[in-house]
Amino acid sequence: MVKPHLLFWAGALVLAAGCASPPPPRVPTSAAADTLWLDRLSWGASASDLAAVRAQGRTAWLDAQLAPPTPARLPEAAQAQIQALGVSQQALVPLVQSLEAQRKAADAQADDTAKAAAQKDYQQALSKLAREASARALLNALYSPNQVQEQLAWFWFNHFNVHQYKANLRVMVGDYEQGLRERALGRFRDLLGYTAHHPAMLRYLDNEQNAANHINENYARELLELHTLGINGGYSQRDVQELARVLTGLGVNLTDNRPKLKPAQEALYRRDGLMEFNPARHDFGDKQLLGISVKGRGYAELDQVLDLLARHPSTARFVSRQLAQYFVADEPPPALVERMAARWLQTDGRIVEVMRTMVASPEFEASLGHKFKDPTHYVVSAVRLAYADKVVLNTGPMIGWLYRLGQAPYNRQTPDGYPLDENAWAGPGQMTTRFEIARAIGSGSAGLFKIEGEKQDRPAFPQLANPLYYDGIAPRLAAATKQALGQAASPQEWNTFLLASPELMNR
Repeated sequence: MVKPHLLFWAGALVLAAGCASPPPPRVPTSAAADTLWLDRLSWGASASDLAAVRAQGRTAWLDAQLAPPTPARLPEAAQAQIQALGVSQQALVPLVQSLEAQRKAADAQADDTAKAAAQKDYQQALSKLAREASARALLNALYSPNQVQEQLAWFWFNHFNVHQYKANLRVMVGDYEQGLRERALGRFRDLLGYTAHHPAMLRYLDNEQNAANHINENYARELLELHTLGINGGYSQRDVQELARVLTGLGVNLTDNRPKLKPAQEALYRRDGLMEFNPARHDFGDKQLLGISVKGRGYAELDQVLDLLARHPSTARFVSRQLAQYFVADEPPPALVERMAARWLQTDGRIVEVMRTMVASPEFEASLGHKFKDPTHYVVSAVRLAYADKVVLNTGPMIGWLYRLGQAPYNRQTPDGYPLDENAWAGPGQMTTRFEIARAIGSGSAGLFKIEGEKQDRPAFPQLANPLYYDGIAPRLAAATKQALGQAASPQEWNTFLLASPELMNR
């Protein structure tokens, strides 16, 4: 049974975090200010990052983050877990094709009982791969030294969202996310081109059904509205239709077979992995898009259009605003967005330069500690604080918490991605669940160190009263939080109160 004073503290949490951000510290120490800065640019400040910032300065730390070594060097225990995952061991094409063969074999079963069992096995195999991709993403968020890259990997997946339960996307989301991670700090044009050619996007937004005289506008509409220009970016319904014509013939081929083409079409055929451009399905008429003429040339039309969209001022402004909403404020200052967009246009959409402009701004500094954590930030930062460099052995509880909080990996059904504002995540039900998660972590390992097949967790009690807490967190705690911590009846209760405090709900 939950103690009455625990319920009282949970109720206070709902009011404090749901109604207003905690006040800024009156006299922040340099370490406390640096911790807030790291909380914003990482998945939660760590003792090692704080030591690096204190020793090298913020500029040197940020420079290293914006030009990180690849692949990232994770702790050996985390890297071993990632390498053991099936999703990390096989390339996308053979992985998809093996699952497709399993699906066809299941569907071919004559006996109804055997068919149902085989189809269940196929679905479980898909779900296992998506869960492995979730585990890899969480291990990277927890332990990768490339924390800015990891934040942007999540941001870009959310920006170019796909839903895992569309068709067989569960087998594709891990590869899709990994490609976004690798391009997260590059040019926006490269990100845009990558998503436009990935089978996860083409299948999710139905472009494989888009053909001459059988137009499907789904991908074209979201490419303009959500990925580039924004809903107020200056395009019309006619532009959507014309872009859909450009995209005809761009689809997915899960086999090794080429379509039968006329001799004149053979040279126009393109194949890259599972992506296929089939000229027999393409509309070769000329198009007019955003006032620009697009000659009917086939596959080359796509490159012309993606160049146009990536360099458009509306795209610079729209995506800069989304970055600022993710990293700065729910309603980012317009002047900051304009400066970021200007830098975008100056550098041909180089994300690193846009990030530098944002982080160096006075608006960014003024916002620290006031950005409400979405569920993923809350869960990952809590585990990072509780266990520091002690690598968790089971991300399953974290995945379960994210499902309960409504932000499970790859599970946003609509193409707009998960919302980034406080109103979406600060309701009473959400806060009660966060308190329960805080108690689970604060009271023990919460299953994070329980390996499948073992009956009990391996010993791993969280150590929150550590140097990071004393140097970086304690100086900015409000009086009410300090009072609650002082009334804790046990170390477990103290941990719970800290993890559930209003200050730790913000970054």
